[in-house]
Order: sequence, then C-alpha cells, then structure tokens
Amino acid sequence: MKATKVPEITGAYLFEPTPYADERGFFCRTFDADVVRSAGLDPDAFVQDSLSRSVRGVLRGLHLRSGAGEAKLVRCSYGRIFDVVVDLRTDSPTYRSRAFFELSDETQVTLYIPAGCAHGFQALTETADVSYRIDRPHDPAEDVTIASDDPELAIPWPLPVTSMSQRDREAPSLAESLQQKES
Repeated sequence: MKATKVPEITGAYLFEPTPYADERGFFCRTFDADVVRSAGLDPDAFVQDSLSRSVRGVLRGLHLRSGAGEAKLVRCSYGRIFDVVVDLRTDSPTYRSRAFFELSDETQVTLYIPAGCAHGFQALTETADVSYRIDRPHDPAEDVTIASDDPELAIPWPLPVTSMSQRDREAPSLAESLQQKES
C-alpha cells in the first residue's frame, strides 16, 4: 500500500493498496496503520466506521461538520462512485479548491479527507457501497450541508440525479453554508 498526496487539496491523500490476484479473485489490505502514520496521520484517531449503500444516480452530499470538523477515510468497497472533495479551510493554501475522483471496488483506493473539507459522491453503478472511517463520533447538531448544484462550485456530476435526501435537496448555497459552519 502506498500513500499519494492529492495536489488539489492540501492534506488529502489517496491510499492505494497492492492487490494480490489469482483465480479465486483478489486480496488486498485496505487499511495499514504504518502507511497512514508515514503520511503524517494518526491511525488511532479513527473512532467510527460506517457504510452506505446507494443505487445508480443517487447523490449524497455535499457534507461537512462545523466545530472541529471531521477527518475521514472513504473507500468504495463495492461498485463505482464519482467522489468530490471541496477544501473549505480558510487557512488552507487550497481553500475553495475542488478535487474529483472515481473510486471503485476494482482498485479499493481509500481517500483521506481532512477536517474542514466538504465531501459528496454519486453512485455510478446499480449498487455502490461506500465505507467511511471517521475521527470523531457523529454529532447531527454539527452537520453542515451545501447544495450539490451550487453554481460557484460547478461540480460536473456525471449522471442525472435519481435520488437524494430531503436535507441534500434543500441544502443552502456554499455562501450560506459557510456562514452556518462558522456559527
């Protein structure tokens, strides 16, 4: 497994496993504390694992947390997704930069998203399972949502949206969400 910096988002990393394939399929390590540590991250900081399942066209996000924020490791364990990260850390050299990724079960690449960055994704396959490892227990009172179709972000979602939560459908603009995040 190797760690590669994401140039568009300071502090973000892609963790690329080394799969071992044979006639049975493949095996790969999806988390390695030593590799995470070599990227300057604390592997023991992650306290909660979650999984979401989405169908083709479902859009989730853009989400982030107020207060101390939330760092996360994200991996598409089954299917394929179009993944988006937006840097909303005002002190970051990549503030307001966006990065796009295709994560899939074929590569099992894990994306590290630093606290203070918004995250969202769209399912590209009939079923897409996304695994999350986060560094703080979830507190719904700190949830911040940003409109996925905000013209300022101009995210090129690859498919028509088939479904999204009511919270995501009613999400405020980036400008309004940043005000909420700071309060």
